[in-house]
Amino acid sequence: MLTSQVVLPITAVDGARFELLCVHPDGGWQQLLYWLPAMGVPAKHYLPMAEALAVHGIAVVIHEWRGIGSSDQRAGRISNWGYRELLLDDLPPAMAAVQAQWPQKTCWLGGHSLGGQIASLYAALHPGEHAGIALVASGAPYWRAYPHSLLIKVGCMLAPLVANLVGHLPGRRIGFAGNEARRLTSDWARSARNGRYSATGMSQDMDGLLGALRLPVFALRLRDDWLVPKASLEWLLGKMPQAPNVVDMLNPDDMGGQPADHFSWMKSPAPIVKRIAAWITARTITMS
Repeated sequence: MLTSQVVLPITAVDGARFELLCVHPDGGWQQLLYWLPAMGVPAKHYLPMAEALAVHGIAVVIHEWRGIGSSDQRAGRISNWGYRELLLDDLPPAMAAVQAQWPQKTCWLGGHSLGGQIASLYAALHPGEHAGIALVASGAPYWRAYPHSLLIKVGCMLAPLVANLVGHLPGRRIGFAGNEARRLTSDWARSARNGRYSATGMSQDMDGLLGALRLPVFALRLRDDWLVPKASLEWLLGKMPQAPNVVDMLNPDDMGGQPADHFSWMKSPAPIVKRIAAWITARTITMS
């Protein structure tokens, strides 16, 4: 099946600019997956996944995080943002642009790592906009969900301190995420410390909204993923008790002998793509 790429320029509510990378099948298609990357990962790195899904007849729109890739923002002492800007300033105009471009398509939400968390939060804020949520290597970062929990707790206490000292979290230098804004680091670290979602500048009860969400969820866990162990995924899914979920796990055998870890699958996404496509197809048949 032939595919085509489209770039959609987006202006956020506060004037920030970024681009969406869109890959869709040529000819007729109906299903569209809006994809949110992991923290610090540019949208372009998910193009192999998007191309493969398009071959399966599913279009993919890849979001670009504020502060990276095509974004005109860069985290620093003057430029700062958090979950509020991602959820309220960036995603709504991007979703509106996709709806305007392809008004009759069925839209699914998905994400990798932090992207899966933000996808879940956005779905909880807008429960009627999407058909379901696909999570890959995603879970809540609550420190108690990790084998070396005290180290994680210390790390999520230090991260905001470092970000405030430097002006941003120097993720490229320390080997975790990208160069992240101070409020984003603070919002992430807060959820890691107390196990609950909240955002500076937002009054919504995030966990309460997640608890009311009824969208179907498909969660793919990777066996060798120390960043998202089983308990981390379970903590996130536990926040959505009314959302029917299907959980699958990939092993090295599924990955052609390569480690089934947090990032390796992005270079050879066929096993992930096959399972996401099968789930969307099955849910589509159920809805029809």
